[in-house]
Amino acid sequence: MMRALWSAASGMLAQQTNVDTIANNLANVNTTGYRSEKAEFKSLLYQTLQTRTTTANGEQKPISAQVGLGTRVSSMTSSFKGGEMIASESNTAFAIEGDGFFGIQGVDGELNYTRNGDFFWTNGTDGLTLATAEGYYVLDRAGNPIVIPEGVDTNTVEITASGEVGYKTPDGNFVSLNQTIGLWQFNNPAGLEKVAGTYFQETAASGNALNESTAGVNLIPSKLRRNYLESSNVQVADEMVNLIVAQRAYELNSKAIQSADTMLGQANQLKQ
Repeated sequence: MMRALWSAASGMLAQQTNVDTIANNLANVNTTGYRSEKAEFKSLLYQTLQTRTTTANGEQKPISAQVGLGTRVSSMTSSFKGGEMIASESNTAFAIEGDGFFGIQGVDGELNYTRNGDFFWTNGTDGLTLATAEGYYVLDRAGNPIVIPEGVDTNTVEITASGEVGYKTPDGNFVSLNQTIGLWQFNNPAGLEKVAGTYFQETAASGNALNESTAGVNLIPSKLRRNYLESSNVQVADEMVNLIVAQRAYELNSKAIQSADTMLGQANQLKQ
């Protein structure tokens, strides 16, 4: 019965983490480029009550007698299923059709990756630079920040549907800056590490970032959709169902603790 108390307690703790994860998904239902998460569980160690040779004759039984000791959270798995496309009036808003990620230069120069294509022009060290809402620089195919020349008005800057950056002269001619928004893919995006908000970093599990523009890379190229943003992929109906299931599982574990406590109380009263 003491074992039941601890096993049920581990189940309550695991389901609390599950509810926290679901609540975070619901809180980010309107966050552009957010990827929903799911709590994964694993069984704890098993305790052997009887081995396969417990008879006086030493005969083998087909199976042993083992009892589990509860559960715990093993991982938080992000889903990279695409979200819906939402129209935007911004000329620096982009959504990705496919498995690609935008490359972002972090504060300390580290490389981050995101599906959030809500970009803006900001004053960078080398001039007006394309950046995220947090001020992180967006990278081109060569891994460099996208900078427009001094004296060019941002109102004349155009980014084509393919991600090519340029500007229009007063006579209406398009002048390319020989920079194109870069896109990267991963063999196992579920292995990416979430560092902040909608930003990810590569890990050994995700594999190295694969530049879609690199020759010889066997990838299905992604497409950019200008004047669109990708919403989060959180499905509210699914999350509500998962929330109810997690709540019921939490209640069941609490009932198991109450039952074990009642049994212990009755055992303590046997002498009376």
